[in-house]
Formats: sequence, C-alpha cells, structure tokens
Amino acid sequence: MTNTILETAREIGPSIAARGDEIEQLATLPIDIVNQIRPSQAFRQYVPADLGGPSSTAWEGLEVIEEYAYHDGSTGWSVAISCTSSLMASYLRDDWGQLIFGDPRSITGGYAAPAGKAIPVDGGLRVSGTWQWGSGTKHCTWIGGGCMLVDDEGRISPRQDGLAFPYVFFELDDVEFIETWEVSGLAGTGSLDYKVTDAFVPEGRWVQIGVDAATRENAFSRFSFYGLLALGIAATSLGIGRRAIDELVALAATKRPQGSSRPLRDRPPIQSDTAIAEAKLRSAWGFVEDTVGACWEAASVGDSPTDEQKRLLRLSATHATQTAAEVTELMYKAAGGAAVYKTSPIQRCFRDVFVATQHAMVAPRTFEVAGRMRLGLETDTGML
Repeated sequence: MTNTILETAREIGPSIAARGDEIEQLATLPIDIVNQIRPSQAFRQYVPADLGGPSSTAWEGLEVIEEYAYHDGSTGWSVAISCTSSLMASYLRDDWGQLIFGDPRSITGGYAAPAGKAIPVDGGLRVSGTWQWGSGTKHCTWIGGGCMLVDDEGRISPRQDGLAFPYVFFELDDVEFIETWEVSGLAGTGSLDYKVTDAFVPEGRWVQIGVDAATRENAFSRFSFYGLLALGIAATSLGIGRRAIDELVALAATKRPQGSSRPLRDRPPIQSDTAIAEAKLRSAWGFVEDTVGACWEAASVGDSPTDEQKRLLRLSATHATQTAAEVTELMYKAAGGAAVYKTSPIQRCFRDVFVATQHAMVAPRTFEVAGRMRLGLETDTGML
C-alpha cells in the first residue's frame, strides 16, 4: 500500500527546508506550515480508524516523521510528538475521544509527567500546574498535562476508584504559555513551558498512561506507548542524520580545503567517513524497522508484544538516536570550518540532533534497562 502521508511529506518537504531560518527564529512552526501539513493527517497518524484516523501502521508513521525531520528537525519533532499524543485516542472514553480526536484537523500535545496537581470536585477535577517541554503546543487543538491527585493540603490522595496520576486534556483557553524556549537546537519545536490555574476538567477527560485499559482495542493500544514515544524521537534523529550526510556530500563536491587545489571529496579520510556514516545510519534504521515490524505483527493479530520485543523497541530507539548523533558529528567535523557558519545546514543538524539525544526516552542511561534484561537481572519493565 502506498504511504500517501509520506508522499505528501516528500512533496512539501523542500519548501519547509527552505524556511529553516524562519522556523528557528520564530521558535515554533509557522501556522501556514502547520496548515500545509495538517490535511495529510501526519499529526494524527496513530488515531484509530473508527475516529477517522488514517490507518497508518507504526512503521509508516515513523517513515513520515523521519522524512519531515530530514527537511527540518523541528518539523519532524513536532510531528513525532503529536503522533505519540494521538495514541491516547484508543484509551479515552468514547465521547471525549470523538470530541478531541474525531476532528480530522486535531493536533494534540503536552507533557505526561505528573507536574500538575488535581483536586477531585463534583463532575471532574480542578487542576493547576506548570509543565515543561510543551512541544508544538502553540498549534495544538487540545493540550494535555500529567497530574497527581491531591487533597486540600496538597498530599497525594488517589480517588476511591483508583484515579491517581491522570494525563488530562485542557481546552486552549485554560492554558497560558511561558516563553522559556531559548535553546541551542530544535528551536522551532516551541517546547516552551505552559501553565493552567484552577482549570476544570470534566469527568473522564483523561487517561492514566500504563494503567487504563483501552476503550478501543487495536494494534496501537496493544503496542508500547513508551516504545513509540522513544521511536518517534529516534526517527527524528535519523532524519537529521541523513540530512547531515547529504549536506556533506554536496559540500565536498565544491569545497577546497585551505592550501589544496582538490575538492574535499578527493581526500581519503572524507571518503571513509562518508561511507562509515552511511553504513551506521542505515544499520540503525534497519534495526528499528525490524523491531517495529515484529511488534506490529504481534499487535495486529491481537497479541501484546512480549517484554523482550518491547526491550528491543527501546534498545533500537536509543541506539538509533545516539548513532544519528555520532554520524552528524562525523559529518560536522568532516565539513571543517564551513560547518561553523549559521548559513551551513550541517551546523543546524549538529545542534538539533544533540538536543534530541537529551530526551529521557532515548538518553544513554536507557541502555542500562536493556542490558539488565539481557543479562537476566531483575528489572522494572513498567516504562517499556
């Protein structure tokens, strides 16, 4: 089956790449670019078909993320975060699922860690809090935030039905943005802080990630939420790495190192570095495809992926992200002094990919969990 969302990404990607400086300076995606992407449903690829989702597979979604990231890292990241957030559609009560995700123009985002405080009231919750890392929230139709239930004195106090740490959805009017996103890379993601003050969240407009049973049984609800979150970051990083290689290849054809009459590409170390970079990146992408395919096959026939399959998802995601950073650094060094100028796409790739490596889902320490499990040690698998 043709991935029409991917075809759209390839078609409009060059025009997005041409606006990289504008995206970075604005510190969020320009709304006309959002509206250019939106009709393809790239932002909501993991919404199930019964809510009007595009019936993408997990792998097809990652291909789209990687393609947008190739043209612009911030755009790829924004698509990745909204796709991960769209996984919530399979867990929401039907009325809220229809309202939040039934609109084909829907874009959701937010931060899942329980940074907010929620107090039970008649008909729902009263929520206040401040969250970081609000990627893409300025163009979202609904914004979420993780919360902990507390009593009137601020002590953790789950509800009698077990509700303790919901990820709640806010209406846009409830959210105040705090302009904190002044960063070295991925500036166009708009991952600023945001807050709500005494916002009312009606009964059921939330999901307890990793706790609630799915209201819509499908391959996405059986897949790994955290695995796809990590893989979205990995796909973004791989797209950035692929762009770095292509930019080095283009530069090497014309750049002559100081004191040399031959172009950069004639130097054996550059030839070797380019081949090594390509091999590493393709190998990492192949590892991701293999693990995603195995888990998707299981989920598609009604089985939940095993802990070993989910372990490999997380291992492939971290490996891909770290490998993309290594490859981009290699290309940055190969480019020499040309890469330090702001006019060089390679320097933006370098800055963007090393911000991506800081995401908790793909940080180097996540190798430890995969290693512990492979060594047969007792391991908390709750975040797989």
